[in-house]
Amino acid sequence: MLYPDITPFDEGLLDVGDGQRIHWMQSGTPDGTPVLILHGGPGSGSSAGTRRYFDPQHYRIIQFDQRGCGGSLPHASEPAIDLASNTTWHTVADIEQLRLQLGLERWMVFGNSWGCTLALVYAETHPQRIEGLLLVGVTMTRQSEIDWLYRGLGRFFPDEWARFRAAVPEEDRDGDLVAAYYRLLRDPDPAIHVKAARDWHAWEAASILIDPRATLSARWSDPLYLAARARIITHYFHHLAWLEERQILRDIHRLAGIPCTMIQGRLDLEAPLVTAWELSQAWPEAKLTIVSNAAHSPAVEEMAAAIIGMTDGLRRRNSR
Repeated sequence: MLYPDITPFDEGLLDVGDGQRIHWMQSGTPDGTPVLILHGGPGSGSSAGTRRYFDPQHYRIIQFDQRGCGGSLPHASEPAIDLASNTTWHTVADIEQLRLQLGLERWMVFGNSWGCTLALVYAETHPQRIEGLLLVGVTMTRQSEIDWLYRGLGRFFPDEWARFRAAVPEEDRDGDLVAAYYRLLRDPDPAIHVKAARDWHAWEAASILIDPRATLSARWSDPLYLAARARIITHYFHHLAWLEERQILRDIHRLAGIPCTMIQGRLDLEAPLVTAWELSQAWPEAKLTIVSNAAHSPAVEEMAAAIIGMTDGLRRRNSR
């Protein structure tokens, strides 16, 4: 079903300022239809598996690790690293700098989970650079969505929720748990921040593994990966991704005329369907495909088939 695993034909580190260098790579066909893949998390880093949704004989597949994660430097697993220059708006600027570096006028943009929020914000900022958007597991990173992930969702996983809550100081347990973990993960003591990263990911694993076909990435066994990812996620969510609550919906008129396909699992607890539905109602060009027997993971059979159907359909349309 998936296209074969492929090795990038080009990669490098791009100096984007602020002492940051982002790792980028290109796969597939150098003169093919350019598509930018925006990874989730934030802080998850790029994965080789994501490029397997695209026909390498047709697409020029572009990936990069957002600031502080993957192969980008400096790595956020180092507690002394200041994340002040790691924000949504820094990342939007990084995307533009990468586009210029690669000599592209326009490209398609694919986002999954947090990558959907980033894709939408980038597209609303630079609509003239967008051929189309492909969004899977749609998020807009609103306060309401963050509250759902780190409080409301607890009613479905009471044991895991109790452990997640008990892992912060007692005085913080009835307050903002994202803020509490944000503080723990910034603590220079490894005994504190390493444990906080593990506890954070133990909670995330609960909703990921609700689908028995889903698996955790092998990277989740790497304490440096967990530390960087947890630090970046809590940094972004503590600051509400530097977005107003309805900013994406408010500015959706900027995407008028730009085609978009959204693929959403009906059983997705991490990114409930209502977010994609609201976006589809506000954006006439956006087509929403609901996968009945799927949750948040794009890797399960039904989701992967829907994604490849989408990318193959665009390939055929562009080849006419």
